Amino acid sequence: MHNKVTVVGAGFVGATTAQRIVEKSLADVALIDVVDGLAAGKALDIMESSPIEGFTCKICGGTDYKLSEKSDIVIITAGVARKPGMSRDDLQAINARIVTEIVENIKEFSPDSILIMVTNPLDVMSYLAYKVSGTPSHKVMGMAGVLDSARYRYFLSEALCLAPDQVQAMILGGHGDTMVPLPRFSTASGRPILELLDQTQIEAVNERAKKGGAEIVGLLKTGSAFYAPSSSVVDMVKSILLDEARVMPCCAYLQGEYGIDDLYCGVPVELGKNGIKKIIQLDLDKKEKEDLLNSCSKVRENIRKLSY
Repeated sequence: MHNKVTVVGAGFVGATTAQRIVEKSLADVALIDVVDGLAAGKALDIMESSPIEGFTCKICGGTDYKLSEKSDIVIITAGVARKPGMSRDDLQAINARIVTEIVENIKEFSPDSILIMVTNPLDVMSYLAYKVSGTPSHKVMGMAGVLDSARYRYFLSEALCLAPDQVQAMILGGHGDTMVPLPRFSTASGRPILELLDQTQIEAVNERAKKGGAEIVGLLKTGSAFYAPSSSVVDMVKSILLDEARVMPCCAYLQGEYGIDDLYCGVPVELGKNGIKKIIQLDLDKKEKEDLLNSCSKVRENIRKLSY
């Protein structure tokens, strides 16, 4: 019997996420969207590729949340995407209404599911989903840390002329311009980044990583990233469904860790069968701690604007 994952939102991120999940044979997928025919059409299109791609998992699509019944994981990608010149925070009011309605529907049909938030502003929407759902915090999380760190790893690999998979790196903090790259904890082929790049090079990579999403929005003009975000959330799904207990940066609920309380923020976690098994506390230096607290203060400022 296959696991079941629901993806809410059949836009570029949602549909690509659904496609990756079934192609990796991780779970059957229910794809849901408010636009009549959109999710059903994309689900059928993906299924028609199964004889060629060789996957046996099923995907169905529609507008009815009953399709999501008894899901192990629900991924929320629905919402308004950024346009050039917009920040993720500009989306907050409208996306908060969308996320609230989605979570209330998920509570009805899959109250025990793990929730993974992709909708922006991600840290705030993760907090909102936690409050609206009433789900234990270890089962509500956001995707951004894996994505931000993947971008960081790629940009470092370019600077070093290495294959991307040879670079290990991590970004903490909110999913925005105040995110916190950690070159001190980053390595390439087992060697510290600080020994391989000078400070000017590192700062340039750090800044590009912080603006990685905006760079893509600026190039696309009428949309935002979806290949790397979908890959990132599926990596989380894999660690959960296969109980891999891998350590990866996720947007998680903090209750005193890093000196931060009652806030969702990107930190390293151990991710397994029941969600977040534990939060990993890195030994940050003074500057890294200050940057993380500054990033979190921006998230907290936006959370205060929520009504739920």
